[in-house]
Formats: sequence, structure tokens, C-alpha cells
Amino acid sequence: MTMPLSPLRFRLLVISLLTVSFLGALDHTVVSTSLATIAGELGALKLMSWVVVGYTLASTVLLPVLGKLGDVLGARRVFLVSLVTFLAASLACGFAQDISWLIAARVLQGMSSAGLQLMSQTIIARVTTQRERPRYMAIIGAAFPIAILVGPVLGGAITDYWGWSWVFWINIPVGAVALGLALIAIPHLEPGTVPRHFDVAGAAIFTASLVSLVLAVSWAAERTAGTATIAALAVSVAGFVAFFIVERRAPEPIVPLKHFANRTVAAGTALSAIIGVGLFSITAYLPTYFQMAYQTTATVSGLVPIATVFGMLVSNLLSGYLASRTGRYRVFPIIGTSLGAAGLFVMAMLPAGLPLWVPMIVMGVVGIGTGAFMSLIIAVVQGAAPASQTGTITATVNLVRQVGSTVATAIIGGVIGFGVAALLPAGLDPATLTPQFVHGAAPAVQADIARIYSTVFVPIFIALAATYAVGIVAAVLLPHGRLSDEPVPAAQTTSETQPV
Repeated sequence: MTMPLSPLRFRLLVISLLTVSFLGALDHTVVSTSLATIAGELGALKLMSWVVVGYTLASTVLLPVLGKLGDVLGARRVFLVSLVTFLAASLACGFAQDISWLIAARVLQGMSSAGLQLMSQTIIARVTTQRERPRYMAIIGAAFPIAILVGPVLGGAITDYWGWSWVFWINIPVGAVALGLALIAIPHLEPGTVPRHFDVAGAAIFTASLVSLVLAVSWAAERTAGTATIAALAVSVAGFVAFFIVERRAPEPIVPLKHFANRTVAAGTALSAIIGVGLFSITAYLPTYFQMAYQTTATVSGLVPIATVFGMLVSNLLSGYLASRTGRYRVFPIIGTSLGAAGLFVMAMLPAGLPLWVPMIVMGVVGIGTGAFMSLIIAVVQGAAPASQTGTITATVNLVRQVGSTVATAIIGGVIGFGVAALLPAGLDPATLTPQFVHGAAPAVQADIARIYSTVFVPIFIALAATYAVGIVAAVLLPHGRLSDEPVPAAQTTSETQPV
């Protein structure tokens, strides 16, 4: 059942969970601006991307496993072990003497980050009623957009003034305070029944399939390994088919496919995937688009993603507050997906060369639409599953979002690289095409490059708008209902009439 806490203890709990969620999210973004320095000092430019990829891949692969462990062993125990491991891995990252050491430490850091993210959401679900949950889930969920906003700047400042090791070591004093608060504030939540068999086969097949998929889309985007790309994609497809078969037969699956018979779970999971595919995937490429098509500087081009993320942050907090206050939740994903689809379609129609404040407003609207259901949908899906499987269902919702983002990001990168190279006029080498080169080129060349990037990005924006349009359908399919003020029973069953 929902475990009541005193107001002071609950505030300390929220502060602790928000802090560690922010640390985990920050390590996705803060390292990006220090990568060049790290690669230079460790002498490993070719392996530089794996400092980020290793972290992201490890955190994604471990989501279903840690979700199940949280249900079986208790969310408090998994959270505390993850936090201690995260701090130890941060220490090891800072002391790295070569790139292999750093990548290994980053993999461990990513694994523990997944536990922090999942268990923070699971603990909130266990100590709040369904009506209270969206408000506090939005507060915890605010860590991600805040990390996007401050991460690159913070990482650059730390690298310039303290050295790149402190990008990782800064986690330790902040994390130690959060650990102290967690030991005091997190209650001993009753774990579920220990299963007779843990789904080892499912976990192993899923890990191999996801790693193969990430390698396939990464190689396809780089267009450097034709046969290897096809082989990795074939392994991934075969693996996911086998995973589906294994999960249907497993007595205790790490991904509970039976819950997708519930309309709330199915629609909510689809909405979560759409966030990863429809917005998270494009954000990284927006600065390049505006530097090339709008002829902006690198600094100015960052204003558009900032506007997007700021809209997401404000909308996320506002929708969580309103959903908790009114008990209504269905209207937010309907409005949010509609705004996302409309905004991305407008982006496809905008002619290059407009004042930058125009796309800033449009992408800000997309961010507002996405934030309207970004954290809320997790709370909704949690309420539609048995309380004994809160960690597992939370992991599933986060998993589809991260996989969707990872795959879509690689696909978009491949489309941009191939499209630009195919349209470039003779005499221009795509390998040496930088914003600095374009800005210093003749006006006719600048106009050609702007036209090419606009041409390449139009179908991308339209495809992402169509993704959000599918989200409108999923949002409409959410059952009508209101958030309950009643404590969540431990043996809660799924329901179509009262999804949350």
C-alpha cells in the first residue's frame, strides 16, 4: 500500500530523489563539452564517442532488469546500491589513465544511473496516492530538461577551470549529501514475492539484441561497415523475435507483455516512445541545422534547443500540478501531441532565413506539447499496473522512450549525412563542410548550402510531425477516468474503467 510519511520526511525524500535524478541526467549532457579535451589528453579520438554511447547503452540495457529487481528486492535497496555504485564509478572516471578505463567506468556509471532514474520514479509511486503522483513525478522529471539546459555550460566551465576529471568528481560531494538524505527519508518499502525463476534468458537476449541494434544504426549512419551493419541488424531482429517468444513463456518476464492488453498501458507506452522518437531524437541536430540553413553562430544556434527544453520544463511542472489538483489527466496528452504535431509541421514549412525568434517560438511550442505528458504518462501507466510490479512497468515505459530516441537519432543522423552529401554541388567535400567554412564562403555557396539543409530537413520534420500525429490517436485511446485519492492497494489489479 501507499506508505504515508511525515511532511518533513517527505520533503527530504523529494529533495534526495530530485538530486540524484539530476546527477544521473546531468551525466548525459555535462560530458559532451569536455569530450574533445578528454580525447586529446588520453589520445583516443576514434573511441571518443563510446564515452557517451557506453553510458547510454548501459543505462538502457539495464532498465528492465533493475525494474524487476526493484519489485523483488525492494526499491529502497536497489536505489541505495545504485547510488553508492554511481559515486564509486564517478570517482573511477576521474582517475582514468586511458580511454579503456574511462569507457569501462562510464558503463558502470550508466548502469547505476538507470537504477537511480527508475527507483526514484518507483519510490514516488509507492509513497504517494494516484492523485498526488503526477505533481511529484513532474518535479523528479524536471531533472532531465534542467540537465539539458545547464549541462553543456557547466561541463565547459568545469573543464576550463578545474580540469575534465572534476566533471565526474563533482558528483561525489553532491551525491554524498543525497545519500545521507536518502538513508533518512526513504522508507523500507515492502518488496514483492521472490520469483522462483529470474528471467535470465530474457535479460541476456534483450541485451544482445539492443547492443546489436545500436551498432547497426550507428554503422548505418556512418556508412562505414556494409556487411557488418547488415549482420548486426539481422542479429538484432532475430534477437527481438526470440525475446518476444521467451517473454510470453517466462513465468516472471522482465517485460510483462500481458499488461499491454490493458488499454492504458498500451496507449501510455506508445506515448512514451513518441517522446523519444519525435523530439529527443531531433534536438541534437537543431544547432547544426540553424548554423547551416540560417547562417547563425554556434552560440546563437543553441537558443532554439534551449527554447524547446525550457518549454518542456515549464509545461511538465504545470501539467503535473494541474493533473494532481483536478484529477484529470487525459486532456494533457491530447493537447500535447496536437501541439507537437502542429509545431513540427510548421517547422517543415518555414523558409530558411527567417528571424531566429520564429523557429524558437515554434520549437518552444513543441517543447510545451511534449512536457504536457512527459512525466504525467509515467504516473498514469504506473496506476494501471499492479502495485507489486511498479518497478517493472516503470522500466518498460522508460525503456521504449530511450530505445526510440537512440534508434531515431541514428536514423536522422544517417538521413542528414546521406542527403547533404548527395545534394552538394561538385567541388564541395561533405567531410570538410563546417559552419566556419560555409560562413566564410561566397554568398552563392551559402545560399546553396542553406537550400540543401532546408531540403534535407523538411522530410525529417514531416516524419516527426507524423509521429506526434500517431500520438494523438494513442492519447485519444486513453480511457476516461480520474486520479484516485485512495491509497494504492498492494494487490491492485489492472482496470480499463479506472486506469489510474
